[in-house]
Amino acid sequence: MKKLMLLLLLVSTIYVQAQQSYVTEKDITYYADSLTKKDTYIAKQCTLDIYYPKGTKNFATIVWFHGGGITGGHKEIPKELTDKGYAVIGVGYRLSPKVTAPAYIEDAAAAVAWVFQNIDSYGGSNQQIFVSGHSAGGYLGMMITLDKKYLGKYGIDANRIAALIPFSGQAITHFTVRKERGVKDVQPIIDSYAPLYHVRADAPPMLLITGDREMELLGRYEENAYLWRMMKLAGHQRTTLYELQGFDHGGMALPAFPLLLKEVTAIRKELLKKE
Repeated sequence: MKKLMLLLLLVSTIYVQAQQSYVTEKDITYYADSLTKKDTYIAKQCTLDIYYPKGTKNFATIVWFHGGGITGGHKEIPKELTDKGYAVIGVGYRLSPKVTAPAYIEDAAAAVAWVFQNIDSYGGSNQQIFVSGHSAGGYLGMMITLDKKYLGKYGIDANRIAALIPFSGQAITHFTVRKERGVKDVQPIIDSYAPLYHVRADAPPMLLITGDREMELLGRYEENAYLWRMMKLAGHQRTTLYELQGFDHGGMALPAFPLLLKEVTAIRKELLKKE
């Protein structure tokens, strides 16, 4: 009996250690070689880093798009999301003014399509893919989730995304898209490049998080509040809005990460019950 207990303890310990062992692979191209060989900028920018739990099966994946106004920034794996039992994928994408809309949105879709097509080879579940990001990254995630044509290009239904969790994403047409057209950042536009334009009842669960409305960038809280209201009126049952009072646009990410992880855990439990 004692030997059996020791064996079980040993197996349990090995399992826990395996759970705590993570691997990072960097600079994986998510476009086909035929395209990257033709375009050096795509080859340079359109790569992703994947951080995942080694020896674990059926884990969830958080796809993270960095911020920077679509004019700067670089792919990143936020340390606040590491060592939590999930894979985290940091995505790089092309930037304005070297490219214009919809190039960077198409990049975001190509990266998420790569995750759907490849995460199972790492041990992850393609039924548990969560899309998130800060600021411009939040906007890109919102666009490819709500406008189904971007992922549809790869034969992927955007509704397969487990949840969309943008941090201070722009709900109207992004100010960089407007700048590309010579429009001022204080002139709001809602067209096909606005997540608000694609409000629909059947979208995946959405958790919208912004900073304090009086400290945020431009009208970021109000945009998200309008998106929340329109989703609700359209019949969507799982849109939630958080305003992190006392935090500005840059500072709101830190207190938002626990909300992201809590949402991933909750939805993952729901998905596992259905399997």
